[in-house]
Amino acid sequence: MSILEELSSAIRGVSDSAGSAVVGIGRRIRGCGVVIADGLVLTNAHNLRGDEVTVTFRDGRSTIGTVRGVDPDGDLAVVEVDTSGATPLAWSDSEVGVGDIVFGLAATGAGPARVTAGTVSAIERTFRGPGGSRIGGSVEHTAPLAPGSSGGPLVDPAGRLVGINTNRIGEGFYLARPADAALRERVEALGCGESTSRPRLGIVVAPSYVANRMRRSVGLSDRDGLLVRGVEDGSPAARAGIREGDLLVEAAGRPLDAPDALHEILAGVGLPIEVKIVRGDEERTVSVGGTSDASGEA
Repeated sequence: MSILEELSSAIRGVSDSAGSAVVGIGRRIRGCGVVIADGLVLTNAHNLRGDEVTVTFRDGRSTIGTVRGVDPDGDLAVVEVDTSGATPLAWSDSEVGVGDIVFGLAATGAGPARVTAGTVSAIERTFRGPGGSRIGGSVEHTAPLAPGSSGGPLVDPAGRLVGINTNRIGEGFYLARPADAALRERVEALGCGESTSRPRLGIVVAPSYVANRMRRSVGLSDRDGLLVRGVEDGSPAARAGIREGDLLVEAAGRPLDAPDALHEILAGVGLPIEVKIVRGDEERTVSVGGTSDASGEA
């Protein structure tokens, strides 16, 4: 059998074994999902627009599912829906590596799933989720995927789940969340209704180089930190007295030299949190997210 014949056979096999587990997400199929257990569909959080979503199966049946759990920072969600007629996809027991053959699947509406083939081109890639947080450990692959494919499965030649397609990076490459033990644990928790939400201050910030440029323009000395460009009304930051133009230089005693540092500190510490700010040349510390939010006027 030639290599092309082997590839054709593998694609047909994946379509037969995994195709029924692939579903469309949204009334006009803005994304995809995969049946991971009876009554449960895994998808990307960015495919959702509320607590309910239309799920379309290969046989053309569309029904309304209810969001069971969502992880916005991880861009993951589990939807509870009647999955009758769809066979849940098995999880792979091994991790993929560079050069492995993989297959991307996506819903096309009524009818068989689209199946494309590619290879793993890199591992341990990082991208930003819909909320701006960094998602690490991703698998980069070359299986072509059309718009609306995010949330669909990446599978091995045996049709077992090795990743959840999440982010297109252009030039024919796609990033998938690897279906490793950590993802499986997170998905099981979401399936049990354990949603997660990232602690947030309710601010828009600019990095140090922008802050220093702005400070120099008004005759102030350079100072590393995050420049507050906007404050959401009623947010923890607003209640603590943080204002547009403030410079955040520390959080929980750790320096803020990049927006990612703030994301990481908030994820690890949560709220309430002590934040050191500089306003003009005056420095002070405020408590953000506590019962009273403000520790003095700021």
